Amino acid sequence: MILRIEPEGSVTTVYTEALDLTELGSVRCSRASHVEPTSDGAWSADLSPVGGPVLGPYALRSEALAVEVAWLEGWLAS
Repeated sequence: MILRIEPEGSVTTVYTEALDLTELGSVRCSRASHVEPTSDGAWSADLSPVGGPVLGPYALRSEALAVEVAWLEGWLAS
């Protein structure tokens, strides 16, 4: 799990249940991306909510989900 901690103390991460985030303070969740089916039955990962690209198409939803998480983790680490 990658945590990006800003100088003022806010923390940004890709949500998982690996860590109880309430231990860090109040929690606000917002969508960073959307994995959606395309019109031809493939899958894409739309990262536009955080200023990212639309990735895909991928044959499997699991592929799109994996690419989505990898991209978001790279974004957090930058």
